[in-house]
Amino acid sequence: MSFAAVILAAGKSTRMKSALPKAVHKVCGKPVTRHVIDACFGAGVDQVIVVVGHEAELVKQTLGSDVTYILQAEQLGTGHAAMQAMPEIDRSDVLILPGDAPLITSETVSKLMSFHTEESASCTLLTAILDEPGSYGRAVRGPDGNVERITEARDASPKVLAINECAMSIYSLNTDMLRESLSELRADNAQKEYYLTDVIEILRGKGKTVKALPAEDPRDTLGINTRIELADAAQIMRCRILDRMMLDGVSVVDPATTYVDAGVLVGRDTIIHPCSVIEGISTVGSNCVIGPFARVKNIIVPDGAVVGAFEQMLGEEL
Repeated sequence: MSFAAVILAAGKSTRMKSALPKAVHKVCGKPVTRHVIDACFGAGVDQVIVVVGHEAELVKQTLGSDVTYILQAEQLGTGHAAMQAMPEIDRSDVLILPGDAPLITSETVSKLMSFHTEESASCTLLTAILDEPGSYGRAVRGPDGNVERITEARDASPKVLAINECAMSIYSLNTDMLRESLSELRADNAQKEYYLTDVIEILRGKGKTVKALPAEDPRDTLGINTRIELADAAQIMRCRILDRMMLDGVSVVDPATTYVDAGVLVGRDTIIHPCSVIEGISTVGSNCVIGPFARVKNIIVPDGAVVGAFEQMLGEEL
């Protein structure tokens, strides 16, 4: 498989009520869009392009130098953002992901890539089966099971609104077909913007195959628009981090009051007591006792160490 990834991170934080771009807000110690970047790299994507716009320099400084940045100077929709990245893409297929979906995992991205390749699809949507689809666009399938169109909730009939398979703005596409379809987009809508979703109907109009792959865990696909959703995403990610640690041999006495960042490493047989926080790029050795009421930030805690209540630093600072 030869994939590039285009991550759309040019927007403002309007609904976040923040002066900071959404891309740089943190979930479990890591910027929102950095989670998406790392998921792509972890899935084996070796060309990652991030489309930036609002506060572009701040976004670039925050996200790191291991990706290619493309400036979308004027935000004219998701299709327009993808257009900006096309000259840089030299892979046969391309993933397009929103920069505000920090719960996406390498495993899910890898499954999308494999499914897209095995099905020889022109485009594959990563969808989510939701009990309460709400305002998400619906993936409307035809009799053959392929996707015919994406219908926004505000434009949907009651029959379409009853569909609980939602399009989550995560795509895998043949690069040449995407490039051709983008050239045919028109901004003949009230917002005067170019919408990536219109690519689906363009491809279907040419008889091309558009598939959909429901995510095994629909939470992987969720985006962030408000600080409430930011907190919800952090809670989900915290649970995933702690579950993974416990399966690897770490005892977490009370997961509900334990906060561990995404970049933290903890050795086996360490016990983390309630109301403890481990942040940044900290490494905690084996057979340690952390807390209760301890904070560890950006340090190495040696094997067998005890970090008591309210202690903040122990070991070698990173």
